[in-house]
Amino acid sequence: MKASAFVYPWDVNGDPEAPARIAALGTAQVTLASAYHSTRALTPRHPRHRVVTAEHAAVLYPAGEDRWSGRALRPYAAGDWAPGDAFGEAAAALTDAGLEVHTWVVLAHNSRLGAEHPSTSVVNAYGDRYPWAPCIAQPATRAYLTGLAAEAAVRPGARGTELESLGWYGLAHLHAHDKTAGVGLGDAGQYLMSLCFCPSCRDGYGARGLDADELAASVRTALEPVWQGAPSDGGWAGVASLLGETPATVTRAWRDETARTLQEQAVTAVREEAPEGFQVLLHADPVSYHCGANAGVDPAHILSVADGVVVPCTGGPGSLTPFAREAGPDTVLAANFTVVSGMGGSPGTLAADAEEARHLGATELRLYHAGLASDGDLSTVRSALAAL
Repeated sequence: MKASAFVYPWDVNGDPEAPARIAALGTAQVTLASAYHSTRALTPRHPRHRVVTAEHAAVLYPAGEDRWSGRALRPYAAGDWAPGDAFGEAAAALTDAGLEVHTWVVLAHNSRLGAEHPSTSVVNAYGDRYPWAPCIAQPATRAYLTGLAAEAAVRPGARGTELESLGWYGLAHLHAHDKTAGVGLGDAGQYLMSLCFCPSCRDGYGARGLDADELAASVRTALEPVWQGAPSDGGWAGVASLLGETPATVTRAWRDETARTLQEQAVTAVREEAPEGFQVLLHADPVSYHCGANAGVDPAHILSVADGVVVPCTGGPGSLTPFAREAGPDTVLAANFTVVSGMGGSPGTLAADAEEARHLGATELRLYHAGLASDGDLSTVRSALAAL
């Protein structure tokens, strides 16, 4: 199975040993961040630093002025954590080490955008804004995300891309000193707390026969028992039970259509600028109403649009099955495993996990994350990939 390791430019730039060390893992490919959200990351082997603080979402290359001039919504340049063409510098070094480079593009996840342009954010039924979550129903936001997808994906030397958070983002978010786990919202509660009531979404509900004010009131009423400790799990049946079958179905139809059309537009924009043979994958969840970095999708639809998907499998590879049912002979189904022990990964079981994933339809592996893992974790990964 072809394997690719996730990498940040700051893992490579300034560390002349990094490309050979990553290549020695036994991967044929790296998935290198070209547009990324704010983060604080360890660099356990870098000769110049041990911690990198990316203060805000940014592109890790010089954005094209021709593309963005005069536009209110545009990418932010990185600070000293990724100066200049940090992506290009790292990509060249990794290519020289014999690795195929694909871009890693984070899209609808940008706290600075929400802070500076509050009207772009998801607004919940209580009127709270989620600054990390751009509402993907808004025309200006969709244009921004589509342009960013095309530019950040198709970088010089890249052979493909992986598009993360190309869909709805909601409440669930590891924010700074996050304190949102005090009430167990469950799957249904997360959905209700992620419904957006910005003007675009209110119009969307209205066009489908729902009064947005009444819907917001219904969401608040449905959540009241949850705040008091009642369970809100049960998947989609739990959403319908809390909110009512009709409003639940209508909101999901609106959100599914909004996400599907954005995914179509973004992938089309990438292909229009990419060379022939350029691979386009989405980080995806097979449950369309789920929110987050792994965008909820309809498997049949997304595999008709993109070349394949990257599916989180650290908790088990079962999420591959809905995609495998819809896969064609050339579909890429990449099983994504965390291999950083300190982040809940299990590099020691990688070989067995990969075999199970292959049995369920996986054609490739993704390893999160070559820059964050300890030397011991990397040694274990090398042995696992050699066994495979």
